[in-house]
Amino acid sequence: MKGGLSVSYFTVKDEASCQFEEKKSIFTGNIKRVYTENEAKNFISKVKQKNIKATHNVYAYVIGEKMNIQKYSDDGEPQGTAGIPVLDVIKKKGIADVVIVVTRYFGGTLLGKGGLVKAYTKSAALSIDASGIVEKVKGCQLDIFIQYDTLGKLQYMFEQKSIHIENIKYTEKICVSINCISEDVDKLINEIIELTNGKCEVIVGDEEFYFKMDSRLIKEQIAKNK
Repeated sequence: MKGGLSVSYFTVKDEASCQFEEKKSIFTGNIKRVYTENEAKNFISKVKQKNIKATHNVYAYVIGEKMNIQKYSDDGEPQGTAGIPVLDVIKKKGIADVVIVVTRYFGGTLLGKGGLVKAYTKSAALSIDASGIVEKVKGCQLDIFIQYDTLGKLQYMFEQKSIHIENIKYTEKICVSINCISEDVDKLINEIIELTNGKCEVIVGDEEFYFKMDSRLIKEQIAKNK
């Protein structure tokens, strides 16, 4: 796809939560995929409102495919023992467009600085595990119009390349729809033209982000149900 910018990055799949107890303190991690700082702040406010009686609502978020927005808060915990450990987990996992809020209900036993770092690090890591990590890649939909006698050969080629067929429409011609990573579009179109001896038409849709799951590119609204 000439002129297309090949960009991919990793983010979390779902909104999720986790909980564990450490020396009678209850730690609850809440995580969500967000795309703007306002979305992150709204999620933080929502969690805080839900846990208004909690001792601490620590958070960290990283936004942008280049991780250009990074914020955190210790929310009253000793400096460097809470927000930074959560942020460090996000960065070490290499994910973006994510916010994590760790709520602590104090159980009466002090954990010490090392214990706090360990607990908040654990909560952030468990939150990410509960959500799952997915890769976001730039791609587009290809609608391939072919003759009926070419369908079998095209299906076989896609099977060999582990390309998932999203839809097949049977009209005067057959329309096969697939999703393709942007940087692979030109090469794939040339291979389709060669396979069909030029008896095809390929319509390339707009470039957008997809979630890459195994060998399939899935749009966000569909991925949420996977």
